[in-house]
Amino acid sequence: MSDVHTYSSDVAFTPAVKAIQARKGSRESYAQVEARGGWRTEIDENLAAFLANANSFYFATASADGQPYIQHRGGPKGFIKVLDKSTIAFTDFGGNRQYITQGNLSENTKAYIFVMDYAHRRRVKLWGEARAVEDDPALTRALMPQGYRARPEQVILFKIAAWDTNCPQHIPQKFDAADVAAALATRDARIAELEAELAALKGQPAPTAAS
Repeated sequence: MSDVHTYSSDVAFTPAVKAIQARKGSRESYAQVEARGGWRTEIDENLAAFLANANSFYFATASADGQPYIQHRGGPKGFIKVLDKSTIAFTDFGGNRQYITQGNLSENTKAYIFVMDYAHRRRVKLWGEARAVEDDPALTRALMPQGYRARPEQVILFKIAAWDTNCPQHIPQKFDAADVAAALATRDARIAELEAELAALKGQPAPTAAS
């Protein structure tokens, strides 16, 4: 990384942030985190599993003069790939062709990823640097999710500087439509099974789906 920090959490806890933490009373608790080395910088098994199960995240960049931009990225579960202990990658699919994210990365490599798991009320924050790779067809093929109907535009490589988790406070619990449909199908199948068993015990024909 281009910046040198005393602690990994300094990627977010700038002097201005620490001054506000001191004024509002949270600096001491975060200083204890720093004393233990700050935030994590390598991908462990828990983070790898969390990312493997994600089908959506938010990707933040900024222009050279600091104008922020955030873009949603989505795909089938597993489309975020762990390449090594500090690098993740994903296929960047074709979209509205504004290319704001790519333009920002061409002049400012600092980036941020925010992954939300609404179903389990979990969230992960990753700070780092990113770059777009347009001229590596083999890498694009390796990262492209099998059977996913989308046009790969390029690959984004993200080098993690630090990552941290948040508490579940204020996260609304939401579920993917596909997960809800699967749960309802399982419930309906179980209901039909129980109705058939009850009908058999009563010596009656099992109810049909239309009844």
